[in-house]
Amino acid sequence: MTDDFKRVEAHDCPMSTCAAPAGSPCRTGKGMVAVQYHTARFRLVPQLAKALNVPTPAVRKPGSAWTELPRPARAGAELVGHVRLGYARASTARQTLDAQLDSLAEAGVTRVFSEKISTCARTRPDLEAAVKLAGEIRSSGVAVTLVVHEHKRLGRGIELAMLAEELKASNVGLEFLTGELKGSHDPSGIVFTVLAAMSGMEREYIRDRTLEGHESARKRGKTTGGAGVTDDDMLSMALHLRDQEMSLRDIAKQLVITTGAKKGQHPSPATVMRMLREHDEQAAAFVEA
Repeated sequence: MTDDFKRVEAHDCPMSTCAAPAGSPCRTGKGMVAVQYHTARFRLVPQLAKALNVPTPAVRKPGSAWTELPRPARAGAELVGHVRLGYARASTARQTLDAQLDSLAEAGVTRVFSEKISTCARTRPDLEAAVKLAGEIRSSGVAVTLVVHEHKRLGRGIELAMLAEELKASNVGLEFLTGELKGSHDPSGIVFTVLAAMSGMEREYIRDRTLEGHESARKRGKTTGGAGVTDDDMLSMALHLRDQEMSLRDIAKQLVITTGAKKGQHPSPATVMRMLREHDEQAAAFVEA
């Protein structure tokens, strides 16, 4: 994950139709997080002045409803104080949180978010609330660390890696009280670097698996992408927007056809549905093989 978006978001967006304040991503006219930053904004950054576009990172949830994020602290401002927020999670209602809560209390953590919810759940409200509060406190110039009993309470593999990306974007530290990653970890430290690498590797694996599924389908004489107007980049964005639980109609409005007679137009919801369905079928077939 690059830091380009941080450089862009250090400036207010000069586009009158956007006017996103510093610290927040660009927005569309319909109040959604833009898929990429507006040209007038990223060209305020000398290193990006000649870039054709700067994509909005996944941590900003492009395609979701836009909300203003905390403005960044003044450059060079010294941090005042240190807040440690705790998080505890059990996978089922039958499991108890007592051991985790006791561990956090012994570590001196007084503000704790807790929930009983499976790691497989797409959304974990209390974890999201903890991360949001951590970002808000950090943006005010206070150092923040999210404290957890063990890293498995946050998730595994790609989930933990993506969460680390989000915390790093807000410059929030992590501390694990036990387990393989026991200790305090700074956003610029090796643990965050390794988790970011894991996230990138997982995304590449998903992309490679998708492309192999497409190639396998082509060899069997099947076409992919609905009406022949879609491509792998469009599929990747559609999958991301579907993860945000957007409707087919709203997903279609966020996609743009890049080649052919319909270049510049939006695909139909039916085309998006076929594209996603064929992807799911091919991915399933590839896994079974």
